[in-house]
Amino acid sequence: MLFLAIFAAGCTEEPTDNEEQKETVVIGSKLFQESYILAHMTALVLEDAGYETDVKQGLGGTFVNYEALKAGQIHSYAEYTGTAYSQILNLSQLDDWDREVVYDMTEEGLSEEGVMIVSNLGFEDAYAIAVQEDWAEENNITKISDLEPYAAEMTIGTDPEFATREDGLPRIAEVYGFEFMDYKQAVATVMYEAIKNDEVDAISAYTTDTRNEVFNLRVLEDDKNALPPYDAILLVTEEFAQENPDAITAMEKLDGAIDTDTMRQLNYQFDIEQREPRDIAYDFLVEEGIIEEQE
Repeated sequence: MLFLAIFAAGCTEEPTDNEEQKETVVIGSKLFQESYILAHMTALVLEDAGYETDVKQGLGGTFVNYEALKAGQIHSYAEYTGTAYSQILNLSQLDDWDREVVYDMTEEGLSEEGVMIVSNLGFEDAYAIAVQEDWAEENNITKISDLEPYAAEMTIGTDPEFATREDGLPRIAEVYGFEFMDYKQAVATVMYEAIKNDEVDAISAYTTDTRNEVFNLRVLEDDKNALPPYDAILLVTEEFAQENPDAITAMEKLDGAIDTDTMRQLNYQFDIEQREPRDIAYDFLVEEGIIEEQE
């Protein structure tokens, strides 16, 4: 009986802070290289703080990730202010896309849904229209409005969302007054390959994607300011933040950690050098002193 009493007492002993089991943090990502890399960065800073992680690489588009976040199926993912503003929150288009205004309104709107921005990562990955450099040079195309005489005979390749979302082709049509003859939707890799292989005439490019340079594309100026700013942000629910303050402290290490040129370089490592996103993320974080090198 004495043995049983001692055993029972041992079972009910409260763990110390060092012994406390931290929950596994699940991180989602969208369907392109940058989102993969950011998901693994998030995982690595959490692992450095003692958490187990599970990265759902390529989980889906905006709404798949956001609804999974709100449902507790994932605990974090990287989003963009313009996307959250227009797609998630359905806020009105602004005549003047002021970056700080969009950020503040996005932060406020997400908070009303129980979601918070834990880190403003420090770079913008905006949507843009890109065409082949040779064709642009031949026809003196430097800005989106220059496409008006040609668009009715052009096919544009887009990612899975840009063709139909309000801040995508519908917004281009509304502001610039023209529509493309047709569009083809595909994941980013296929979209870029399509313009490289002359299967489409233009694409909805990402401004941090080094394939713009590698594939000799010209990113056109949004001269009528149709498209909003897309600052990269890391999202969690307020409930998760309250229950996991150590995780929030770890994730805040990514605040302002990545500028636009750096993100392009990291994307280049994935697209051209064909490195694994976790390896890219790890090397960056170690070099920046954000996490300790693993032995």
